[in-house]
Amino acid sequence: MKKSNRYNTAHLVEDQYEPGSNGQVLKNKLGIATTSEMNKLEKEEQLRALDELTDIFEKDHRFSVADICKMHKIWLRNIYEWAGKYRQVKMSKEDFTFAFPEQIPKLMTEFEKGPLREFTPCHFKTHAEIAKALAIVHTELVLIHPFREGNGRVARMLAILMAIQAGLPPLDFGVMIDEEKEKYIKAIHAGVERNYEPMGKVFTSVIRKTLRAREQQ
Repeated sequence: MKKSNRYNTAHLVEDQYEPGSNGQVLKNKLGIATTSEMNKLEKEEQLRALDELTDIFEKDHRFSVADICKMHKIWLRNIYEWAGKYRQVKMSKEDFTFAFPEQIPKLMTEFEKGPLREFTPCHFKTHAEIAKALAIVHTELVLIHPFREGNGRVARMLAILMAIQAGLPPLDFGVMIDEEKEKYIKAIHAGVERNYEPMGKVFTSVIRKTLRAREQQ
């Protein structure tokens, strides 16, 4: 009897790796097989995408899940066939499992009706209110993990656009990525229980660092 492919994702492009990459680089349009080259390209494309996105979305815009897919596609369209599409494979990091693929459309619809509707456009006045809005939206999007690659970075791009709506300069995420990475990971885990306070503290640090850097310019 032929084995069913129902639970086998090897046939999906998004679950394949570039030949010669030793399973380190996802199959891509450019045949890139080294992580250093791919990381460099993804970073360059992210900067380009941010320039495009700041021109597309107005300060009074209420974000939708279609917008988030658009962000992902604009960023990675030149690299991956599945850019802008929800993932079809299960994903986990260390001992943490993200939402199952079949749950993603429903969860993203709920995300749009809930946090996106409540917190965008992001017109809050105080830094505490802005940090709370960013924390909830960011945490929920990362927990859903809708894409095969780049979920954290898309969530950060959305946070940048929301912060601009609130009158802040583009956020500097160095403190989140480097100095407070462990706190950030714990904050994501806390979000499973809808405890957003730890992530709020992380975003408060991000806002403070961003504003200090702006003052020093």
